[in-house]
Amino acid sequence: MSIIKENKRGFKVLIAGAFVQLSVGIIYVWSVFVKPVSEFYTWDVESVKLTSSYMLCFFVVGILTGGKLQEKIGASKVVLIGGLMLALGMTATAFIPENIKWLIYVTYGIIGGFGVGAAYNANITAAQKWFPKNRALATGVSVCTFGFSTVIFAPLIELLLSKFGLRNTFLILSVAFTVVVLALFSFIKLPGADVNISADSAKLLEKRQYDTGEILRTKTFYFILFSKMFAVATFFIVNPSYKILAVDRGLDPAAGTALVMITGIANALGRLGAPMLSDKIGREKAAFTVISLTMLSAVTLCFARGFLFIVPVAVVAFCYGGFAGIYPVITADHFGIKNVGSNYGAVMIGFAVSALFAPMVMSKIPDYTVKFIILAIVAAMGAFCVLLLMLSKKKKQ
Repeated sequence: MSIIKENKRGFKVLIAGAFVQLSVGIIYVWSVFVKPVSEFYTWDVESVKLTSSYMLCFFVVGILTGGKLQEKIGASKVVLIGGLMLALGMTATAFIPENIKWLIYVTYGIIGGFGVGAAYNANITAAQKWFPKNRALATGVSVCTFGFSTVIFAPLIELLLSKFGLRNTFLILSVAFTVVVLALFSFIKLPGADVNISADSAKLLEKRQYDTGEILRTKTFYFILFSKMFAVATFFIVNPSYKILAVDRGLDPAAGTALVMITGIANALGRLGAPMLSDKIGREKAAFTVISLTMLSAVTLCFARGFLFIVPVAVVAFCYGGFAGIYPVITADHFGIKNVGSNYGAVMIGFAVSALFAPMVMSKIPDYTVKFIILAIVAAMGAFCVLLLMLSKKKKQ
């Protein structure tokens, strides 16, 4: 593969980062914890689901902070800090008393989410900077393993819960993540001045490299931010409810667990497939395609039942993974790769707004058909923002 030939040192960074991403991807497995946590604490399901929203929101805060921090202390230290914060958050979650159960929002949601975001951004930034010519593929590999975490951890967590209970499951996972991070963090470094890159890659680095303050003064930034914000809303409503929705639509509970794994595979495939598609048809066209698929899936979810229900849910997960793979590259394309860590953090503010407010707003609507119609409209708004981005790009050219 050309990505290996381009830089063998970078390939080692990419592989080490992929294993860390696999560990911190636990952020997407909260749907497996929803019912056990609800039963253990005698807590209503909707309140338990909110943990995911807090985690995703502070995931973005971690991305933004980690992007700035890695420029000062290096990517490896940011990965170490982020990974240990996730482990610390899960350890603390294991000891939360039943009378103050809301602390899960702080330990698992805020502390854990922040740590995941910091480590995640450092890995993506390292991937792009080691392989600027093949940044779509390198980013796809990095975020693919992050999304594939669901496939591995969903059945594993189910097994741990049945064997050891809720509290011990959190402790076992925290120890495992600590071991992985301590073993691999030192490998994840940004390329130094001694790294030789290809002539094509050098040309990419000669383009204007925007800092975060500069991108905030461009229309392009807001087209990207709002398209991302609208695009991911459907996933944030469907993701914490996979198992509950599956049973409601005529599938048995065992099929609901399998659905979590299926969506994990779809999520991972989208993270690798969409960036590769963007190399063929262009970043914006690829983004428009996956947002349009999200919109069609939201419409289909209004009436899909039985095994047909699995198809649009899997497509939503695929598209969500696609956004994770495409948007870091779109950010680098428009604003350069020098400050891509902090710039992508700024773009992810839209992601955070959607993660926090979409579930809050939609929880007020009891009818799922109405929810999915609204989500289809929201996705259409995201597609429109991408069209504006494409028109803006043509004018510049």
